Amino acid sequence: MFALLLGANALTATGMLMAPDIARLVNGQNERVIEAYEGRLTQMRLEIDRLQSRNYAQTGDMNLQLQELSQQQEMLVEQHQLVKALVDKAGQLGITPVASLGTPALRTVSTPSGNPDLAATAAQIGQMISDTQVAMSGIADAATARTDGIVSEMARLGIKVDLPEGDLEGIGGPLLDAVDGVDASPMVEDANAVMETLIRYKAAREVMEDAPVHMPIAGTYRQSSIFGNRRDPFTGRRAFHAGLDFAASTGTTVSSAGDGVVSYVGTRSGYGKVVEVRHANGLMTRYGHLSAQLAHVGQVVQTGTPIARVGSTGRSTGPHLHFEIRRSDSAIDPKPFLEAGKRLVALLQ
Repeated sequence: MFALLLGANALTATGMLMAPDIARLVNGQNERVIEAYEGRLTQMRLEIDRLQSRNYAQTGDMNLQLQELSQQQEMLVEQHQLVKALVDKAGQLGITPVASLGTPALRTVSTPSGNPDLAATAAQIGQMISDTQVAMSGIADAATARTDGIVSEMARLGIKVDLPEGDLEGIGGPLLDAVDGVDASPMVEDANAVMETLIRYKAAREVMEDAPVHMPIAGTYRQSSIFGNRRDPFTGRRAFHAGLDFAASTGTTVSSAGDGVVSYVGTRSGYGKVVEVRHANGLMTRYGHLSAQLAHVGQVVQTGTPIARVGSTGRSTGPHLHFEIRRSDSAIDPKPFLEAGKRLVALLQ
């Protein structure tokens, strides 16, 4: 026990003598640990700063992309108004686009993490652009097909259709210096091209509406005589018949076969009561054997305007409408005109 107590005291004395060195050793280790820890903290701070900087950069890039998408959306809304005007114009001409155009709206899509899904948003804008292009293409295709059909039918009837050619041209306005950055976008150029097809179609339709190609009588009727040589019902001999006869009940409404101006209301030898309508391209229609005349000279009429009623006046054996088409006062066969009218009605529907 004495030896153990002596050894412990010796160790205690040695520790007290060496305490500064031990303290310096311990302190040195702590300083190294602290320096290492502080070094790790510095590295972590740098890493956090780097991550934050990258996140800010990504956020800024995302915001920039969203800003670009928003600008595209605003441009689409403006262009949509132009296209909608084209759709309305086409509707006035009886053309319905193959794609409906609602009001475009950009809806921001988010990922499960809550961040904006730029790809989905861009896809929405792409779909809007595609729908707009499909609508415009449908309008242009329909207008072109109808224009070509009208021109073809009119050509068969010897009627020339003058269509506006080339780009749309200005016809007036103040002379201003050119401004940079205001050139038409491809969408606007496409819209202008569609407008040109509508203008051409409108011009073709005006020619078609002026031509007497529509049936002048509706309801219950039958064609009772053709154009050309036939057996005369009074003499029994062959004689030339200058029009088509449509047998119908007395009082059946007779309508103008096309747009024009009433040029004569009265009686003519053999025709009885007559109404005549002057059309474009040197054409005139004559409606004979009437029981009543509903139009007056100088009256502007459109296709389908009631102008008379079926009767049996003049050289007639029964109530019917005698329908003639004349060019330069020479009778021509009305049948090709009425057949063309039926095909055109089917085309425009």
